[in-house]
Amino acid sequence: MSGLDLLASGWGRNLLYGAVSTLEISFLAYMLGLLIGLLGARGKLSGGKLTRRLLDAYTTIVRSIPELLLIVVLFYTGTQGLNNLLLSLGVGPVRVNGLIAAVAVLGVVQGAYSTEVLRGAIQAIPVGQIEAAKAYGMSPFLLFRRITMPSMLPYAIPGLSNLWLNATKDSALISVVGYLELTKISQQAAGGTKWYFMFYTVAAGMYLVISLASLQGFGMLDRYVRRGQPQVR
Repeated sequence: MSGLDLLASGWGRNLLYGAVSTLEISFLAYMLGLLIGLLGARGKLSGGKLTRRLLDAYTTIVRSIPELLLIVVLFYTGTQGLNNLLLSLGVGPVRVNGLIAAVAVLGVVQGAYSTEVLRGAIQAIPVGQIEAAKAYGMSPFLLFRRITMPSMLPYAIPGLSNLWLNATKDSALISVVGYLELTKISQQAAGGTKWYFMFYTVAAGMYLVISLASLQGFGMLDRYVRRGQPQVR
């Protein structure tokens, strides 16, 4: 049977399922990471001394440990910790949903990097804009929506686009804990058919397509948030 026949026989559909699963995990983890990053950046810039120290420890530890090791540790220790807590409350152990666990673990990793990207973007805003908004009596939410968010996006988007690409690639690491996504399914297909080069090449091509489409999307977003600004050629 040829490689094309193998793809048409069902493995191609499985690879597409894996790509969709990869995008699902990456998107949810990325959004969770952005939420953590916003809270973390705010805490680092305006939080108390204890808050800043805790956030510094969080971002330093997560960014210092290899993602693969961190994912394995968080996945297994988090699951065990949850079950130990339930047992202490008199509740039997539960089986953690693979998608939820994958999103939570990758979200924690993404959050550390998002915190630093957003903190740097906020600090790049001219301080006079913030002071003028406060002088007009804007509430914190209104200040964030009308001043901070629009002003920081041009500085944040390059870093955030890199984080999204990292999220799509880091999703492959979830395969070590048994969750089915593009890399895991490619591994199963290659092992079952012995067509290693073909399936891994197809998977690499699918990751490349995802990355190129993502770069186009972030490029459009970058041009939108920078509209009206002088373009450097």
